Amino acid sequence: MNEPNDDRSAEDEASRARAERARLARIFGEVLPETTGDERNDGPDAQSSDSQSDEWLKQQRPPHYF
Repeated sequence: MNEPNDDRSAEDEASRARAERARLARIFGEVLPETTGDERNDGPDAQSSDSQSDEWLKQQRPPHYF
């Protein structure tokens, strides 16, 4: 019998939750970026992450592997 009020209270609660998330986002900014650093090419001469990983691996190779 109280179903219309239950629907309204659920909508009000959802609306308050959205407003609270928006308020926190305005205050603190985005908590997690959309992409991570390894997914982005930052900088003008950024190499692909594969070539960077390969280069790092080659630098870490012991001398007897040359």
